[in-house]
Amino acid sequence: MARTKSPKPARAEVAPGEEAPNPVWFKPVMFGFMLLGLAWILVFYISGGAFPVPDLGSWNILIGFGIAFVGFLMTTRWR
Repeated sequence: MARTKSPKPARAEVAPGEEAPNPVWFKPVMFGFMLLGLAWILVFYISGGAFPVPDLGSWNILIGFGIAFVGFLMTTRWR
């Protein structure tokens, strides 16, 4: 009995000039950065400046905004 080849799964063809869609992990990482930055800032304010890194003091705000900013920069690449 002769075997027939099964059809190959269809791939999404990308037309020239178009960019491929983002990988599956992109959106969770993007939102994760934004939420982590927000959580960093909230923990700093709720703890009265004692956490997350007490030696940094007010620099914790800049770190939180920096982490969130990475997430916002990722939104420019989201398709």
